[in-house]
Amino acid sequence: VQLQASGGGFVQPGGSLRLACVASGFSFRNTPMYWLRQAPGKGLERVSGISSAGTTKHYEDSVKGRFTVSRDNVQNRLYLQMDNLKSEDTATYYCAKDGQGNYRGQGTQVTVSS
Repeated sequence: VQLQASGGGFVQPGGSLRLACVASGFSFRNTPMYWLRQAPGKGLERVSGISSAGTTKHYEDSVKGRFTVSRDNVQNRLYLQMDNLKSEDTATYYCAKDGQGNYRGQGTQVTVSS
């Protein structure tokens, strides 16, 4: 299983970023996928999930209305569009094939600061 997230960076509050994750080594199109994050000094937190077909999505309460998860089952890619970013969104973001993050790849850092 290989999962590689990218797209993080430094952004001011109110800004946007789009994270991407390339998956390989398993049947991506048949696997629900998740985005998790870990802020400095805190535990791993599930941010969003999407069903294998992309028809069902869920979000952690603090990101509802601001984040949008999507997937491309042809390209084996998972995305997270993050809008209206807040300082509390600062974290390392991971894509994972399980909701607990046991099978997650290398993360991408998102820093929201003025």
